[in-house]
Amino acid sequence: MDREKAAKRLAQLTEEINRHDWLYHVKDQPEISDAQYDQLMRELRELEEQYPELVAPDSPSLRVGGRVLEGFATVSHPTPMLSLDNAFDAESLLQFDKRLERLLGQRPTYVVELKIDGLAVALEYSDGIFSRGATRGDGTTGEDITENLRTIRSLPLRLSSSETIRVRGEAFMSRDAFEKLNAAREQQGQPLFANPRNAAAGSLRQLDTAVAASRQLDILVYALEDAGDHGMTCHWQALEWLEQLGFLVSPHRHRFDDMEKVIEHIESWQQKRLELPYATDGMVIKVDSLDLQQKAGYTSKSPRWAVAWKFPAEQKQSKVIDITLNVGRTGAITPTAELEPVQLAGTVVSRASLHNEDYIKEKDIRIGDLVIVQKAGDIIPEIVAAVKDVRTGDERIWQPPSQCPVCGSQTVRVEGEAVRRCPNPRCPAQVRERVIHFASRGAMDIEGLGPAVVDALFRAELIRDVADLYKLQVEDLIPLERIGEKSAANLVSAIADTKKQPLARLLFGLGIRFVGAKAARLLAEEFGSLNTLLQASHEQLVAVPEIGDTIASSVVRELASPEMQDLINRLEEAGVNTTQPKKQTGGALEGKTFVLTGTLDTFTRDEAKALIEEQGGKVTGSVSAKTDYVVAGENPGSKLDKARDLGVTVLDEQELVSLLRS
Repeated sequence: MDREKAAKRLAQLTEEINRHDWLYHVKDQPEISDAQYDQLMRELRELEEQYPELVAPDSPSLRVGGRVLEGFATVSHPTPMLSLDNAFDAESLLQFDKRLERLLGQRPTYVVELKIDGLAVALEYSDGIFSRGATRGDGTTGEDITENLRTIRSLPLRLSSSETIRVRGEAFMSRDAFEKLNAAREQQGQPLFANPRNAAAGSLRQLDTAVAASRQLDILVYALEDAGDHGMTCHWQALEWLEQLGFLVSPHRHRFDDMEKVIEHIESWQQKRLELPYATDGMVIKVDSLDLQQKAGYTSKSPRWAVAWKFPAEQKQSKVIDITLNVGRTGAITPTAELEPVQLAGTVVSRASLHNEDYIKEKDIRIGDLVIVQKAGDIIPEIVAAVKDVRTGDERIWQPPSQCPVCGSQTVRVEGEAVRRCPNPRCPAQVRERVIHFASRGAMDIEGLGPAVVDALFRAELIRDVADLYKLQVEDLIPLERIGEKSAANLVSAIADTKKQPLARLLFGLGIRFVGAKAARLLAEEFGSLNTLLQASHEQLVAVPEIGDTIASSVVRELASPEMQDLINRLEEAGVNTTQPKKQTGGALEGKTFVLTGTLDTFTRDEAKALIEEQGGKVTGSVSAKTDYVVAGENPGSKLDKARDLGVTVLDEQELVSLLRS
């Protein structure tokens, strides 16, 4: 086939495949079989491989990813992506309605849409072709995630009309895709995502676009920027037009001219939302008229013409079948309620943490009790209360364990502490948790060594503690379930690479009680080597700024134990580094003050704090005029508002990473 015919055929294939993507992923009305679709894609790829210069910007082949990005550029939003004020009850909505009626001089018509629990994105189209997409970021500046967005099959790469527009939407992961992703990560020993929203956000921040393509994301569009410039007079009309252009727009949208009807509609969705294939955390109520929106205006952080209703946590009753115990790496024994399975917020709940014996006593939770269960934030199961008035007398009062449920040692509860502990450092449960902690991202960061792999290593009696990790060979791992030759080689290599980690990470990885990432770094920088630290007295330790009596006593006690001495000797014999590079002044963040707020996807707060401090920065707990940067994650809270009021620079997580790399 010559070049001219190839160009013509590629144009036909691109149009046909994009149409079938729209029918399947947006309209849910496929017209051809998967085999027929695959045949069209094969023909397209073969022609593009033969004529790479003919690959179009809306080619379906771009959806499979494959590019590895160096990082994400920043994008300034022409119109700020503001947050919405929240309402949690009918009275709040009625007050919102009255305020608007006074402000506008008339009662507005409202559009009500489901609030998808995903990642807000801004999309740009030039002459009908998708040209750029970005995260919300701090509302003014976001990350350019165009290449990852191209991999989402419900996002049109070419519109049905050659329009130049900017739209906003929500990228999300379905419940089914989320469960499959977490199941695969569990098999590979990787940490699980807490919820579909975090999974979607993490997927779109992948530097390898092939990873993003494998995550099966979707995108729903909910707003047209500058809609009046495109001949629209109301929000409803804009949504209808966006749907005609080929976007996935929520089919569950309604218009009401009365707030009482809005409230009735919202209440009808309290249970129905759990039947949807994706997670929703509320509903958004917007004034329909664009003129009235403009008249209502904005506050510094949100539009006055819109509000987000947050669904209250769904509560159900269940029965406490038993209270079981889990032993952590420090010996802390945590009681867990084993419940009769109950469907709650879209998943089956059969367990809920009871934290400690004081928590159980305060709520008077007994084995056999009927209890009220909810998911905090639609994520974490918790017992709200026991239903005491239906007790029969057969319920049993739970007694704190006098012996460790794993090794049988006598438990202890130190005065002033809420938890009961197993004092035996050789307890198998503690050893397992210590290995998992040692391999974690903030410690030695052993990629591929998650809980499932650790369990497999213990079952095969390949390890007894963390030092044994450095003796593992590829041939030891291949017989293990779900570990092939390549995975085995990668894991052995990842373990070997951690021998070069600085002392601060090793010290944190050893799991000394009260020694977090920051304390480990302070001690490593002060003493320089593990050998010097081993010889340090309590007085020398407390002389280190921010190291108090509690940390110092724990370090002296645990480093002096025969078990720790033996472990350190074996780690040194394996070639693990036990020194810390001298602290360098003049780091990239020298003299800069940071405040962290909200939940981060890539790091824990302690990890982010340690990385900032490694570069010379300082992390404080409150925002002031002296703060240089506020790093905002998910659900940032009032610190973000204060930062904006004071004009403090706000960074999202990726911008922090870029700053650290600089």
